[in-house]
Amino acid sequence: MWPSSGNSSQPQAKRQEKKSISGSFRAENLIPGVVIGFIIGMILDLAQQVKTPVKKSRLLSSKIQKQSSVSGNGSDKELKMVLVVRQDLKMRTGKIASQCAHAATGMYADLMQSDRYLLRRWEECGQPKIVVSCKNQQEMNKITEAAESVGLPTFVVADAGRTEVAAGSRTVLAVGPGPKELVDSITGRLALL
Repeated sequence: MWPSSGNSSQPQAKRQEKKSISGSFRAENLIPGVVIGFIIGMILDLAQQVKTPVKKSRLLSSKIQKQSSVSGNGSDKELKMVLVVRQDLKMRTGKIASQCAHAATGMYADLMQSDRYLLRRWEECGQPKIVVSCKNQQEMNKITEAAESVGLPTFVVADAGRTEVAAGSRTVLAVGPGPKELVDSITGRLALL
């Protein structure tokens, strides 16, 4: 059926080539290779400086550094975050806890992208968070504007509307992290929740 010719060594050479290529890919080498690649990628990512546009939270970092040049080392300043909860929505305890968690993790995610230096300093302070209350949306808007005007980062949670409040309701405002004195100048008059 098949013509026999002097080319019979050619298919044999192709088989040997395929065998040597497939011999280098082994299942037992795949998982360690992926793990090592992942670890190297994480190290490179953590070592790399964030190269994103300057945001207000970066302005806060520069303000902290300027203040620290007057008072000594800036790393000794205590940082904190304040979570401002709207009282007019009459949310239950579990809902408030959930919305505060959204605010804190939302701010954390924003700072991962915009200001890792500030985030790292806040982590070194133990990530203190205080929960206070405000009367309504108008008061929350005023607090947001005041915080942003002094360079503090802010994050507002807009509820999805699946349970207790209407979709799009602004439930919790995160102010900071920032120097305790600066955050207190904006939120210090609000009652603890």
